[in-house]
Amino acid sequence: MKPYSILALAFLLASCGSNSETPAAADTAATSLPTEVSLDPQQLKNAGIVVGKPEQKPLSATLKLNGDIDVPPQNMISISFPLGGYLKSTKLLPGMAVRKGEVLAIMEDAQFIQIQQDYLMARANVALAESEYQRQQLLNSDKASSDKVFQQAKNNWEVQKITLRALEEKLRLIGLDPAGLTEANLSRTVSVRSPINGYVSKVHVNIGKYTAPTDVLFELVNPEDIHLNLKVFEKDVASLAIGQKVVAYTADQPDQKYQAEILLISKNLDENRAAEVHCHFSKYDHKKLFPGMFMNAEVAVVTEKALVVPEGAVVRWQNEHFVFLDKGNGQFDMTPVDLGIAEKGEQQILPKTDISGKDLVLQNAYTLLMKMKNSAE
Repeated sequence: MKPYSILALAFLLASCGSNSETPAAADTAATSLPTEVSLDPQQLKNAGIVVGKPEQKPLSATLKLNGDIDVPPQNMISISFPLGGYLKSTKLLPGMAVRKGEVLAIMEDAQFIQIQQDYLMARANVALAESEYQRQQLLNSDKASSDKVFQQAKNNWEVQKITLRALEEKLRLIGLDPAGLTEANLSRTVSVRSPINGYVSKVHVNIGKYTAPTDVLFELVNPEDIHLNLKVFEKDVASLAIGQKVVAYTADQPDQKYQAEILLISKNLDENRAAEVHCHFSKYDHKKLFPGMFMNAEVAVVTEKALVVPEGAVVRWQNEHFVFLDKGNGQFDMTPVDLGIAEKGEQQILPKTDISGKDLVLQNAYTLLMKMKNSAE
């Protein structure tokens, strides 16, 4: 190979290596800034920089939240039948309103007849055992029967009463009245009744299906205590308190407002650093509002004492917020801060960095940010 060819190849490789490093270097320059900037007296005058101290004052603002309508576990009722049986009839559909005591379904099974039969026989046995006990008691008092025979009669009467009592409770468990049961009105069907005033959430069965005692037939919702479950970020939790009023609305009908009140503020944060806030509706509209529905909400909050600066004192760079501390002689230090409530041109500074009582730039802080960016370039 000729000498000039080798030199040309070496030059080409060197050029490629140099170009591959240039974007990374440019990237670093574009994404990093110095934390200090300095201006001479003339630059300070031209920039209109105003220096002062942050103030302590109360702030009021509207905190915007979102969440959904939630039903507490104690207000979701699963309806099952304790003995199982075949579903003979029902007219329930999801969304239907039901009243307490209303018949939800009719169940049918041969075991219902058997329980009624056992109860009537037990009732007759109790009467017979009681009569025998009284007879043996009289004989024993006259020494005409032994104590053992009398004790056996008493024991048999007690056993029969226990059996009768247990069967009474079984009848009540399936909705039958023991007092009104006779051999003339035995029934192979029983009614499943609603334990609450509410509405049907889900129907899990169809007519003719056999259901076991563990099967859920229907799910009902008690609307008397439906909650509005809101999400609030960690930095705003301290602004809320139990008893605060909430105004909620849906995205489709923002003009239709629903009043609510904060009942509970969770002490746990989720993976998004948000806590749950449970609210109770002053008046729940079941025709327009449903469990699971997304809702927006607004809460008027007032801070007792907040560290505030003019909004012009805060700059944003790469999704972070900063203020410029005055070090004197035209020297300024860019310091990160967390923001709270903003109201009427004033911005709350949260206590991530202690700037209370320190001199900082209150106006035209963006001028310093631009100066730093130009210096970095």
